[in-house]
Amino acid sequence: MASWETYLNEHKSRYLDELIEFLRIPSISSQPEHENDVKRAAEWVSGRLQRAGIEAVQVLSTGGHPVVYGEWLHVDSKPTILIYGHFDTQPVDPIDLWSDPPFEPAVKENRVYARGAADDKGNMLIPILAVEALLNSQGKLPVNVKFFFEGQEEIGSPQLAEFIPSHRDLLSCDLILSADGGQWGEDQPALNLGLRGICALQLDVQAAKSDVHSGTYGGTFMNPIHALVQIIESMHSPDGKIMVAGFYEDVRSLSEAERSHIEAIPYSEDDYKKGLGVNELFGEPGYSTYERAWARPTLEVNGIWGGYQGQGNKTVIPSTAHAKISCRLVPDQDPDKIAQLLIAHIEKHAPKCVNVSASHIPGTAYPYLIPHDHPGNQAARAVHKELYGKEPYYARMGGSIPVCGILLRALGAYAVNFAFGLKDENVHAPNEFFRLSSFERGQKAYCMLLNRLGDWEP
Repeated sequence: MASWETYLNEHKSRYLDELIEFLRIPSISSQPEHENDVKRAAEWVSGRLQRAGIEAVQVLSTGGHPVVYGEWLHVDSKPTILIYGHFDTQPVDPIDLWSDPPFEPAVKENRVYARGAADDKGNMLIPILAVEALLNSQGKLPVNVKFFFEGQEEIGSPQLAEFIPSHRDLLSCDLILSADGGQWGEDQPALNLGLRGICALQLDVQAAKSDVHSGTYGGTFMNPIHALVQIIESMHSPDGKIMVAGFYEDVRSLSEAERSHIEAIPYSEDDYKKGLGVNELFGEPGYSTYERAWARPTLEVNGIWGGYQGQGNKTVIPSTAHAKISCRLVPDQDPDKIAQLLIAHIEKHAPKCVNVSASHIPGTAYPYLIPHDHPGNQAARAVHKELYGKEPYYARMGGSIPVCGILLRALGAYAVNFAFGLKDENVHAPNEFFRLSSFERGQKAYCMLLNRLGDWEP
């Protein structure tokens, strides 16, 4: 049998053709008119797993968008690895900013341009191809493997909080590899150790029963926009600390090792400000920029509205004002507890002369953190060092991938982020692309990692 390296090289052209075919499916999970396209993407993934030699492949209903499962379980006394990714995509708006139609993949300059190219179709196809190469070159896999791909990640995986615990036996494993994520740079690997959780609320303020003339009634009752601003202002100190009682109570402090890992990552404040287009940085005192972005909780106003928004002036006092607020959470904060603390703060600081209500916005996620010295990370570190010729950074993400927290809580298994997208690939934006060099490097990396995990004894 040829080696897996030879197999990958011999099928390089076919694999690119298959990626292009996959990218043509407009599997936008947030838009009801694409519901059947998400199902079509699930069927495509199911068929590709079967062609790779994976067994017991199923498209499973969740009550929302489906998931795809498959397995290869033929090596006794070896660990079981669950490989995760998602086949749904973000919407494509604004369409006029795309150089090519978003679901008509364009290959140019050693890149493939299409919605979902980097997030996450290119990345999630990689481990399927690697497993095919291993089976066809070695006759078997070095570990037991399960695949779990979802079609609802881009809308917060709303059904998976119930689906995963109810399928605990099917999904049980020793380690999870997440094909949703990326690397620090084209020539610099990173191990992503953590993700922040999230909870969100809508805040509604009601004053008069309708908008009224600001000359006739101005000065006689409280403007709901003024009340809303007063409530929001109470949530932070002037220097950026969150003032909601109990908000920091469960926050796990950064260890010296964790702070050292973050400090080891090169950082330029001038470049950071330039990239954002801001004059100064601002945030919770006592922490570096990366610490605040990755390992400290936040409370942000995501949207605010009320009153007249049109051109020119309309002299009214609005009857209502509204805001959407979200919190990014860190270990060991509980999204439901934080939401209740925030509601209590709103009730305490709401002016008595207006009616105020706060309601949950669906889409909570628990924070996630894997120990830096977990055996899965040690194996990934060794692979990255061999591939890139340098040590990976130990970083975190400020965003949320809900399934990582769900899988840890339900299965007791940690997820190693092992994906190869890069920050400049316009994820969620027009002209999203994926480097073909990363597509090929990822196939090699997964073969190396699965072989290395074959020596692990959980």
